[in-house]
Amino acid sequence: MGIKIHGSPMSTATLRAVAAAHEKELDFEFVTIDMKSGAHKQEPFISLNPFGQVPALEDGDVKLFESRAITKYIAYNYESKGTPLVYNKGKEMADLAVWMEVEAHQFDPVASKLAWELVYKSMFGMQTDNAVVEENEAKLVKILDVYEARLSKSKYLAGDSFTLADLHHLPTLHYVLGTKEKKLFDERPHVSAWSKDILARPSWGKSLALQKQT
Repeated sequence: MGIKIHGSPMSTATLRAVAAAHEKELDFEFVTIDMKSGAHKQEPFISLNPFGQVPALEDGDVKLFESRAITKYIAYNYESKGTPLVYNKGKEMADLAVWMEVEAHQFDPVASKLAWELVYKSMFGMQTDNAVVEENEAKLVKILDVYEARLSKSKYLAGDSFTLADLHHLPTLHYVLGTKEKKLFDERPHVSAWSKDILARPSWGKSLALQKQT
């Protein structure tokens, strides 16, 4: 049985896992989960993720959920394929771990709230909460200042090679840059160059293509 990634093309978490698979040049089957009908809260999907959230991965006997766990599995289990996405040496591995944590606990919560307010709510005919936007915009300013300082010293967040620390940003970064918040990135030359670089990767283009296929 080959690799299967179960998820929704509109889910940022799903796209994170798919991008990792494309970076490693893996052949995989994408299984669309109809979230509108609540399929993610029902069998058979609930057996893959008891929390009822996409994505989930199957690879032989391996069954995983949580997008960042899936990307780590893909990066390490298929280390010899495609783009090297992780480091295996002390300091490099530690730097990678730091910036993966920064993405998960600093950048993503803020960027996801902005994407929800400025992108997804309009899709569902909901009203944007401007107070939430202003609050998270202020947080994003501080985060991007830290990123600008970091990226003035290295091409990518964990060093001079593209890694999971960068890849994990792709989905929410894509959506936020399609909003008025793009100006915050444009005002910071190193952040702007980094954003353009990683969003131009073929793996990300292939990941977004899922939205046109389903």
